[in-house]
Amino acid sequence: MPLSPLLRLASYLTKPNRANTFNLFPLISFSTTASSEQNHSPPPPIRVALTDSAGRGVFSTRPIAAGDLIHTAKPALCHPSLSAIHSVCYSCLRKLPISNHSQPQRVSFCSHDCQRRSNEYFDVEMKANWMAFDDYCRTHGLKYPFLVRRLACMVIAGVAKSDSLDILQPANLTPNMISVMEEEFALLRNAFTKIFIADEHIAFLTKQWYISVLARIRINAFRIELAGGLYEDLLSSAVASVEAEAAVGNAVYILLSLYNHDCDPNAHIIWVDNANAKLKALRDIDEGEELRICYIDTSLDRHARQELLYQGFGFQCNCSRCLQGD
Repeated sequence: MPLSPLLRLASYLTKPNRANTFNLFPLISFSTTASSEQNHSPPPPIRVALTDSAGRGVFSTRPIAAGDLIHTAKPALCHPSLSAIHSVCYSCLRKLPISNHSQPQRVSFCSHDCQRRSNEYFDVEMKANWMAFDDYCRTHGLKYPFLVRRLACMVIAGVAKSDSLDILQPANLTPNMISVMEEEFALLRNAFTKIFIADEHIAFLTKQWYISVLARIRINAFRIELAGGLYEDLLSSAVASVEAEAAVGNAVYILLSLYNHDCDPNAHIIWVDNANAKLKALRDIDEGEELRICYIDTSLDRHARQELLYQGFGFQCNCSRCLQGD
């Protein structure tokens, strides 16, 4: 099965546009609170455009009320965390009933639909011996190489393109980071070559490709913490996200990665049952206002926020809250 339609944005958004804006509505179906209240389709709630200082951004196309569901987004790529790999669906990260993960040596799916969607890349993955790769990642506390592995399996299976994530901004890498990535890459490629995959099917799998993909995943992956099905209102879901026991996995989204940061955000991402993200308004948003999310814990003081944002994302925050010294 092909990836989410969001991946088709890559080629569209990289084409020049005279107005420097991008209408997403023809490409993506959005879930909005207004859709059930009108007999006709509402106007698209967002558009992607160039900002004055932060590159691309996402802007509202109409007023949005506090608490409204702005849109949902399916992941382009996701993978369970090692601590949750036997307790969540291997495809969508939905938590499994206890009876479904009584055999810790096996991964499971929450439904036949998830298993069907995963069949092609899962079959590729299951043919290889990942013991050395997994042990290396576990020993070094690495989580993002598993996302690269999944993408590689998807490319080999023909359900994704090798340049699917090229639209995303890459992280700045140090020589030491690159050196570590080279070891991961060698283990990954070796696992594939040992199962005698034809050279033309893994021609894309070069060291440069691996490092490029991982550099993009490093600053665009979201940590998935499920709030649970009982938390549908904004306040409860936000609290539940913070109080979640641990992340169930990590995921990459194309559209969500275009949202810029603000330490006083007007929008918030939550995950209720699985890796499908929901973007909700934290306050009333005016038409034409940029929608911003917070990449880190908003309760941190200014110094801690600035340090985390610079080390993790490579920029100095100049939002109004930071400029005021809050």
